[in-house]
Amino acid sequence: MLPREELIEQAYFFRTLRERAALAIPSQEVLLTIREEILATTKLPLAIDFLCGELMMHGVFAPGMARLPHYFTPFQTFVISQAEDERGRFDLNVGLLILEREAEYRAGEPTRQGLFLYQFESICRNRMKYDPGLLAVAEDPGFDQPWREWILTVRRQVGLVELGDLIYVRSQHYHQRRQREGHTGPPPAPVLFGEKEGRIATATRGKDPLLLFAALHRQLGYPEVPKPSLLDDRRDVLPLLLRRVDRLEARLKLLEEEAKGGIDIARFYGNPGQPPS
Repeated sequence: MLPREELIEQAYFFRTLRERAALAIPSQEVLLTIREEILATTKLPLAIDFLCGELMMHGVFAPGMARLPHYFTPFQTFVISQAEDERGRFDLNVGLLILEREAEYRAGEPTRQGLFLYQFESICRNRMKYDPGLLAVAEDPGFDQPWREWILTVRRQVGLVELGDLIYVRSQHYHQRRQREGHTGPPPAPVLFGEKEGRIATATRGKDPLLLFAALHRQLGYPEVPKPSLLDDRRDVLPLLLRRVDRLEARLKLLEEEAKGGIDIARFYGNPGQPPS
């Protein structure tokens, strides 16, 4: 885990990069400008120098972040790689906002439960790839070995078993219920979630998974996950109307010519020996 001052500067880096990228400023200039604003006692300026060189060579951020695994987490690299995928629909601005809020949460008083749920909900809501996404989450340095094993179990069973059930069987609420039923001894698997999370998972069983995420977000206090913005179709209305008006005018001219004695189609022919205009 990085020190708190590094996480604070990371949050500022992702936020400033997102805001200035929206101004159509070249990314190389944005990086060089942000580098001068970052706290010099951190190691982020060195990482920015390396990212700037990788960006000039490859044109993307993700390969450079992947070569700095000691500074950027696998989940951060995964989110940026998904945003830079030309075949995907994931927006880079949303990806930077996800990383900004995650860095702010880590700089405070994060919990492993909140960190996992934030990362998993980010993957779900933005329709990123589950298999490499959960693998990146499992490699996060914020999780210990029992958590990594459970996240890999979720990776294998997601889509087959509800997330609420996977949380419930690893909660303190499930262990207490087993004790009331007469089961003695330690739990069959390490307890990863508290009694509150187990009750929420039981209450939302069989319902929309978004209700589970919403309840856990309110109770655990992890950041709100950015959602993909809806496209505004109204900005395309005026060009469509203009094209339709042009087509109507062309049809009216043809009708007028036909009413006057016929349409002269010879003007649509090209002259022999001359290329078409």
